Amino acid sequence: MRAIGFTDFGGPEVLTVLDVPEQHAGEGEVKIRAHAAAVNPSDLVTRSGGGRDRWADVEPPYVPGWEAAGVVEEADADTGFAVGDEVLAITLPVLDGGGAYQDSIVVPSASVVRRPSGVDVFAASTIAMNGLTALVALTLADLEPGDTVAVTGSAGALGGYVVQIASHRGLRVIADAKESDEELVRGFGATEIVRRGDHVADRIRELAPDGVAALVDGAVQADLVLPALADGGRYLAVRWANIGGGTQDSDRIVRHDVRVADHVRDSGGLQELVSLVEDGVLTPRVADVLPAEEAVQAHRRLEAGGLRGRLVLDFS
Repeated sequence: MRAIGFTDFGGPEVLTVLDVPEQHAGEGEVKIRAHAAAVNPSDLVTRSGGGRDRWADVEPPYVPGWEAAGVVEEADADTGFAVGDEVLAITLPVLDGGGAYQDSIVVPSASVVRRPSGVDVFAASTIAMNGLTALVALTLADLEPGDTVAVTGSAGALGGYVVQIASHRGLRVIADAKESDEELVRGFGATEIVRRGDHVADRIRELAPDGVAALVDGAVQADLVLPALADGGRYLAVRWANIGGGTQDSDRIVRHDVRVADHVRDSGGLQELVSLVEDGVLTPRVADVLPAEEAVQAHRRLEAGGLRGRLVLDFS
């Protein structure tokens, strides 16, 4: 069975087409013929060897990828899924039989949900990981309608989801954006927009003099944005970030690490995301679709930055 993976850590060039054993659905599991797999920043971390301590006992080759969409090929009768169902799923890269970059994946039924109506398979493959990350971050933020949350990286795939969900929940959203992205971010529902870059915390404080109650740091700006938080405010780190380097902010704020790996079997969260998409609250965005064999190019483009939406690998 075809997969895209690597045997040695390194740059995009280590990715190659692999022939891996085919898996079958066991008790409580669903086998999905993957037509599309999203390419996420976390895939770059996996490929370069970040977090490998979590799967030190796994023998190569390693298959990255967190999320896919396709059609059910096999399903345990008790899962509620049937052959031919159009679904999306989230899985753990490398672990549990490998990540999403392969022709078929086998996952627990709690990691699968039916595809939203009116959404094609490529867009569907971009919903689960960033959507669950946004939901977990806003749950940890523990805000009430009318409270203020700041979002960095708001034009990106994750940041856009956070802005859309937060706005839908009645939060005041202060989002950062460069000038060319301002209209896009405003369309997500941001209440106010500040220019990104150095001194972004000062610009947020101009709008919220007492500081914001929570900050979802999609752009991993860490110390640069911490001064924007009120005393006791919640800093939501969506990827590893070193905070406190030369500042006192880490002593006065509360940090939460948003670990979507702990929520890959959150069937309720996945269903909520589907409902939000169908209700027009969430907008999946695909920057481009590339053949699976062009994963090297996809990783290079993601590393170069500037994408507005996710790159997707076509396994159909």
